[in-house]
Amino acid sequence: MVDRMVLNEKSYFGKGAIEQIPEEFKAKGFKKAAVVTDKGLIKFEVATRVMKLLENAGIDYALYDGIVPNPTVENVKDGVAFVKEQEVDCLIAVGGGSPIDTAKAIGIIATNPEFEDVVSLEGTAETKNPCLPILAVPTTSGTAAEVTINYVITDEANHRKFVCVDPHDIPIVAFVDSDMMMGMPKNLAAATGMDAMTHAIEGYITKGAWEMTDMLHIKAIEIIGRTLRDSVNGDQKAREEMALAQYIAGMGFSNVGLGLVHGMAHPLSAWYDVPHGVACASLLPTIMKYNKEYTGEKYRDIARALKIDGVEDMTIEQARDAACDAIDRLSHDVGIPTTISELGVKKEDLPAIAKDAMKDACTPGNPRDTNEDDVVALYESLM
Repeated sequence: MVDRMVLNEKSYFGKGAIEQIPEEFKAKGFKKAAVVTDKGLIKFEVATRVMKLLENAGIDYALYDGIVPNPTVENVKDGVAFVKEQEVDCLIAVGGGSPIDTAKAIGIIATNPEFEDVVSLEGTAETKNPCLPILAVPTTSGTAAEVTINYVITDEANHRKFVCVDPHDIPIVAFVDSDMMMGMPKNLAAATGMDAMTHAIEGYITKGAWEMTDMLHIKAIEIIGRTLRDSVNGDQKAREEMALAQYIAGMGFSNVGLGLVHGMAHPLSAWYDVPHGVACASLLPTIMKYNKEYTGEKYRDIARALKIDGVEDMTIEQARDAACDAIDRLSHDVGIPTTISELGVKKEDLPAIAKDAMKDACTPGNPRDTNEDDVVALYESLM
């Protein structure tokens, strides 16, 4: 078996990392950028920090701030039209997963116009050309979109999210600046942080996991376990550590895939417009318990990374339970909803949602093979 690792070419970390954007832009010979973001990040003067840097450096740019949570096919098409009209030669994506994911889709179609319908990008589309170059500036500590080859788009017409996996879409430079994340309210810091924990845990136990990704995921679990609570409470140092942890997890799962948490979370976002991080966080503790007997010693490793006392002396069953309980407590401590009915999910929709979950690209990576009846039962247990 041959394992593959795809990473972006350069990243900057720490407070003030965005100060490097003008230098990178000019060094690469770009002429005009499209700043891809959302109106909220303009309103709260987060994305405008990047725009001011560009203006002070005399860099020409056009603003596309039409990104919505759970970005749609139409969102992408509008962005493609915008970058063509503005004749830009690179994208600067500022935001959480939604702006960066949308920038990836826009960038791919800009250089591979045969995929202009957007939906044909689902899965592992055989694009021929690297996307329009992307400089990525994350503003949340969760998605790791700045370092992954994945992106997710919502097909509103069919009530579904679809996952795209393409090495051609990875941003060429990432600027992981904790100052850009200080504006997150508590609930967003909690949801995106638990999304990062989901990436790390699912990436660690997925069927495709191997030694190099294992070391990344375990380190991410360790950092998130010790810093997420403080990050939610606004601690600057903790937010900086969370920014690093979510990036480390992204380096791993981008190359080996995820599992049933994401497979079941994507339909919740598509059907009810639930924020992705909230959907994942609500599902994680329950799906961990569902998978625990199919993970070998890996839950003991997770328990060890979470600094659980006495883990070495536990039976494997005790260690697995300890890991599940620790994630349950963390989720509770940061205020994640404990039921999906709180997210607006309707019981009568569950059979149809379960069908979508079974079709999701993430589901086959789950360590425990599943079926539609099990997925319905898992959703019902969370009502």
